[in-house]
Amino acid sequence: MTRQRKIIVYIATSADGYIARRDGSVDWLNRPRTAGDYGMGAFFKTIDTILWGSKTYRVGLEMNAGDLGIYGSKTKNYVFTHHPPKTAPPGIEFVNEPINQFSERLRATPGKDIWMMGGGGIIASFLDAGEIDEFIIHIIPTFIGEGIPLIAPKHRDVSLKLLSVRDYSDGVIRLHYEVARTAEKQKGAAKKGKRQGR
Repeated sequence: MTRQRKIIVYIATSADGYIARRDGSVDWLNRPRTAGDYGMGAFFKTIDTILWGSKTYRVGLEMNAGDLGIYGSKTKNYVFTHHPPKTAPPGIEFVNEPINQFSERLRATPGKDIWMMGGGGIIASFLDAGEIDEFIIHIIPTFIGEGIPLIAPKHRDVSLKLLSVRDYSDGVIRLHYEVARTAEKQKGAAKKGKRQGR
């Protein structure tokens, strides 16, 4: 049985839980990287697809002079928006369809794991749809006071299973969690597959 592709949130937050300032700025991430790339290179080798919310996509373009080529020419990018443009740059596909429907189609396509880039709105939507498998959160030892939270606020109760913790010499902590609800969902799908295979 082919391993199902996982959708993984790989992200940095301030110590008080924000992924950006209110205006989208991440200037607080510009700090001496005494600990290397925090595992980014190794993680990037495990993915071939990136999911973007429309605001995060625009910020990404601004930060990279309108070119997302830094993520690799073979990397597929999906941007979620209610108002997709008529044309899309190479390697970009604009999406306006139900999350579960999209995720089922994407997971059924052969490939590596999928990086949920964010922001907080699209992460929340996928999480509430049961379509986030793991979180890899780098906590930066900086308080910024206010900003955009990791997950858009809503009443929810989602359990996480801690897979690993790593601390870096500059005070950054990396927490790797599995979403418990998604794990149960995958077990159910595996059991269903076994029954159908009889």
